[in-house]
Amino acid sequence: MTWGAVLLVTAVVWAVSMLRSVRLRALVYSLPLPMTLALVATGHRVDGAQLLGVVGLNLFFALVALTYRRLRWPILLADLAGIAGYLALSAGVLAVPVPFEAALAGTVALWTLAMVLLRRRARARGPAGRQEVREPAREPAGRKAAHEAAREPAEREAEQEPAGREPAGSGRDGLAAPAKLVVIFVGALLTGLLGELLRGMVVTFPYSGVLVAVEARRELADFTRHFARNSLGLVGFLTGYHYLQDTSPTLALAGGWAAFALLAAALHLPRRRPARPAAAGQPVPPPTRAARPAAAGPPVPPPTRPDGGQGRAPRPRTGPERPAAT
Repeated sequence: MTWGAVLLVTAVVWAVSMLRSVRLRALVYSLPLPMTLALVATGHRVDGAQLLGVVGLNLFFALVALTYRRLRWPILLADLAGIAGYLALSAGVLAVPVPFEAALAGTVALWTLAMVLLRRRARARGPAGRQEVREPAREPAGRKAAHEAAREPAEREAEQEPAGREPAGSGRDGLAAPAKLVVIFVGALLTGLLGELLRGMVVTFPYSGVLVAVEARRELADFTRHFARNSLGLVGFLTGYHYLQDTSPTLALAGGWAAFALLAAALHLPRRRPARPAAAGQPVPPPTRAARPAAAGPPVPPPTRPDGGQGRAPRPRTGPERPAAT
């Protein structure tokens, strides 16, 4: 792995660590920058094995999320479990030649199945996750203040944050920015040395994914779902490079990036959702009637004064008349 690749991995992880949105983190990580540098530096051809490497990337993040969130492993051990899964898949893929068209069909089918399952799971969790919020009974100000003062600090923290869950959205840790940059650089160097042992699968090895999983550990489940959706763009990149790699490396990279940009735009462009019909039992609001325009006619002249002038006529007095002075 060249020093340029180490610096590129460092830059990607650094950008991910500075972003707050999980969608932006997954989008930045899904950019095929490490793949481009690996193809330029090593000269490997893109075949079916590299296409299945995208499945290996999703397997890596799925194993890290499973071991870290469900099994409560430390994040570094979870990273090792993800790397072990990727290495096992790579060993099986490299042992048997895989035609590119068969790998492409299988990868797209697996991606479609994963998206259907994730969408069904999101719909199933939506209504169940809603809880009725009841307004608590009001207490006198003095009694409430005494109750809060008598509570233990640990009890207050447990109420503010559920047990076993880290604060969502707090993506930054206690390391200062220069120290974090040094740690990312050393980690990129170590993962680069490990990736050299994978031959053709080095193209899709998760160089920055090992450190990105550490940075995104607080939103790891959401990050894994967003990356699984964005990985279709990586499939497009490798497909475009494969069909143009016999012409020119530059043209193949241009075609791969064009396919990636097209699929990424299709995945992230906003879509218009049709209006949902009213549920059974709910009253349908009556249609609103448009206001009728005033009938056209001749203009009404203003009232005239007794003296013949134009303007508002004086209002007559209705009270009793005062007697004339004698």
